[in-house]
Amino acid sequence: MAARSPKLASLSEKERKELEVRLLDRQTRQCFICEEPIDLVLHSGQLDIDHIVPLAAMGQDEENNFALVHLHCNRSKGTSDLRVARRMAQFEKLQGSAKERGDRGANLGHLLAQFGGAKSALRLRHSDGKVEFSLAEAGDSHIQSFPLYKDPLSGMEYFFANFPLQYLHHDDRINPRPIGANIRGLIEEFVKGYPQLHVALGWWAAGVDGAGPLKVFDGQHKAAAQILLGVRELPVRVFINPDTDKLLETNTHAGGPLRQVAFDSAVMHHLGSTLYAERVRQYQQMKSLREDEYSFSERDLVTFFKGEHRDILRYILDATRDNISHNKENKLMEFVAWSGKGAERPLAYSTIERTFFREFLYKKPLEIPIDEGLSSGDNPRMLEREQMVRLMNIFSEVFFVGQWDLELGGNKLEDRLRKGDPISEGHLRAWRVSREEVLANVLKWVRMVIQNYYLWMGKPPNEEKLLHRQFPEELWRRIELFLRHLAALPCWVDKALSSVVFGAKQNLDFWQKVFETGVAPSGVRILALPLELSQMVQEDAAVGSVK
Repeated sequence: MAARSPKLASLSEKERKELEVRLLDRQTRQCFICEEPIDLVLHSGQLDIDHIVPLAAMGQDEENNFALVHLHCNRSKGTSDLRVARRMAQFEKLQGSAKERGDRGANLGHLLAQFGGAKSALRLRHSDGKVEFSLAEAGDSHIQSFPLYKDPLSGMEYFFANFPLQYLHHDDRINPRPIGANIRGLIEEFVKGYPQLHVALGWWAAGVDGAGPLKVFDGQHKAAAQILLGVRELPVRVFINPDTDKLLETNTHAGGPLRQVAFDSAVMHHLGSTLYAERVRQYQQMKSLREDEYSFSERDLVTFFKGEHRDILRYILDATRDNISHNKENKLMEFVAWSGKGAERPLAYSTIERTFFREFLYKKPLEIPIDEGLSSGDNPRMLEREQMVRLMNIFSEVFFVGQWDLELGGNKLEDRLRKGDPISEGHLRAWRVSREEVLANVLKWVRMVIQNYYLWMGKPPNEEKLLHRQFPEELWRRIELFLRHLAALPCWVDKALSSVVFGAKQNLDFWQKVFETGVAPSGVRILALPLELSQMVQEDAAVGSVK
């Protein structure tokens, strides 16, 4: 920080103000970090001068290594290096723009669009063990030649070369993954002069006119970090005319069974969904069916692709989960961190997977035609998806909408509560109910609400296919009543329980016992009375908690 600078400490107030003016002119009147305007009058007392290259990194304590920044930018930069802070601020703007457009976050495609990439198609010739091309549209007309290699196992041909961003395109089919916060670490490494160890992977195939885009499908984090740092030409290993379905499967396996790539669950489900669509298309082709004919079942697919029956079943479930997660009507996903459990949102995608999906999705292949009941609205998978979204929306309306504060977030929330920080009851309730061990038990009780309704109606439900039957409005009303009465329990907003109950992660049995008896395994009474299902679905239910 600036306070550690002997040079700055020696300046008089007049000399410091003159330095601020010079730095502001040099920075075109913008903050060095966020690149938003600085006004020396309006921002008086809210500005800081810091070293661009930290003193600890051999930066000089002199004017040419100083930068003028907003005080709040400097305090929240999360690093001592202003160069890194500036690039992260730039990246956060891209993230915000991507999310405003409805994307999960910024990917390599967004960065390429921002920095002049993805404009040109590549035309190349490959024969006699070499590949030739020209980058004329980037101002380099000479013909370049590189050795052509062949993978001995897959038979795919490839070469290595550097390409300007103009010729690089992002493949969001093979790699739908958004760029995560770990890009900061890569930027820090590259700023320190450490080399890139693995090159990006891409593929090229000729179009009708012989030219085609060079699509990058792996290594986007390293590529993005370098682009943010001003690199405008990247090394790529390029597969020529590959089987892109095989690349898709390879990339999926790398993030799944082989654990070679740190894909989050949401990305894996999206890839699995894509592979499911590919298997359906392959089945139609091999059975000489029309593209719009779906008279076969999920079981038929599993049986047909015998050698990968486990993968096919996973693809079927991934397609269901992916459809639910990316449904534009799904309000709950606004409060879900797609990768890990971030500081801003109460839920992690993995929690959704281990609660909503685990509790309600049918895990086996269906034996009825895929298109059965589509026209009448009774298709089981369609009902499963639609009713899961509605259940998630009710949960979101009860616990999150209008109550969760994104700026306050959940980072060390219970610690902040114990220190006396002001936290609204709605925000605290949302955070506590979002704990995986709590949410899993809440949804077990929702399951009981559904089961008891059908038993009361004399229509015992299929336990495994609970969402495959259209719920009547009366049942939806009961589910919402249960959740609203559950939300009214004082335990969710009782600050005294921060240490004894919510201070540490509990297991599933802990909250099962609390809901069933009112008392924790440790003997601490949390609820005045056990939950009573018949009361919880009544309009005038009286539920309570220990004060």
